[in-house]
Amino acid sequence: MTRCDVAIIGAGPYGLSATAHLRGIKGLDVHALGEPMSFWQRNMPVGMLLRSGWAASHIPDPNGSLTLEAYRTASRNHFSTPVPLDRFVDYGLWYQRQTAPDLDRRKIVRVEVDAKGFRLTFEVGEAVLARRVVVAAGIGSFAWRPAQFAHLPNSLASHTSEHCEFQRFAGKKVLVIGSGQSALESAALLYESGAEVEVVARARQINWLGGLVSRTIQQGLGSRVSKLLYAPTDVGPAGISQIVARPDLVRRFPRPAQDWLRKRSIRPAGARWLVRRLQNVPIKLGSYVISASAVGDRVRVRLDDETDRIIDHVFLGTGYRVDVSKYEFFAPELAKSISHFQGYPRLSEGFETSVPKLHILGAPAVWSFGPLMQFVVGTNYASRALFRSIAGKATSDRVLVGEPIAAEVG
Repeated sequence: MTRCDVAIIGAGPYGLSATAHLRGIKGLDVHALGEPMSFWQRNMPVGMLLRSGWAASHIPDPNGSLTLEAYRTASRNHFSTPVPLDRFVDYGLWYQRQTAPDLDRRKIVRVEVDAKGFRLTFEVGEAVLARRVVVAAGIGSFAWRPAQFAHLPNSLASHTSEHCEFQRFAGKKVLVIGSGQSALESAALLYESGAEVEVVARARQINWLGGLVSRTIQQGLGSRVSKLLYAPTDVGPAGISQIVARPDLVRRFPRPAQDWLRKRSIRPAGARWLVRRLQNVPIKLGSYVISASAVGDRVRVRLDDETDRIIDHVFLGTGYRVDVSKYEFFAPELAKSISHFQGYPRLSEGFETSVPKLHILGAPAVWSFGPLMQFVVGTNYASRALFRSIAGKATSDRVLVGEPIAAEVG
């Protein structure tokens, strides 16, 4: 049976960055698991552009050498911001080859507490025993489907994360629900693929990112003021951006203040470069669906104003609702042992759950560390905090075969 000190589940930006950092602790046996950049490849649409700016789209490594610029030079792929999805995926795969060439791609079916740590069971092959487990499994398990659409088959109503291409919707009538980036960009891509599209959203206005401040920066005006108001992390509105860029500070605020900061920073919004692409797409704001029913191979949707739509498909750009119990690989006993609030795990320093030596990174950490954790840019803080926590405890740990772990940092 394979034994290791740390098993990292997930090979997206958070998992890959955590692997790169922890492998800087000499003597620490780190086993990395997962399909690299799988969610980005399988659950995001072809032709998508990243909402985050250039500086907020790097996957950090201990030496700061595996940047987008380094990838662009190595691959000779010339691109800039907004970063195309296919270039970002390829960047992640390049990063993985540098930091985790031995990635274990087997599918995990069960993680449970073992007398000596955790036992990880796979669909095929021998199990892995790990003293610590770091979960960086992304948000795919948390896609939210509103109750109005729960009874409809995927052929009639599906989440935006279930689509990579849109050509099959050419000539079809499609209703997109939501006012965030995934809804708005899906609407743009559907329209550009030849679909007849309408967007419906509860929001009374769309929050467009990259407005006046971005334009003044481009014109070389007001850059000093903008740097005071906006952090390079590119998360949150003026002023708030500087606060949420510091998760250690956010954690010191009273809970109501933390909740307010989170809501102000990660409310639904769209990148301003979508405005032109959506100018011919009808957008109905301040409205919502009260019922949806199948009519043959089409869908009848009724809105709150009592108007109906007969359409071919509904795209649910309704986001994600974190609930760590939905990670299917958690054994039921383990899932119940994790202290949580409304699905979010309560995490201490080093992103450790109430189950000792079990850590969770990424979007599930938003409740404990703030909105930065919902974005790629949060990997910089998360990886460093995880590194500090585990490096500090390494001298008191023993590997499963009984050999000491050196705490020396390479």
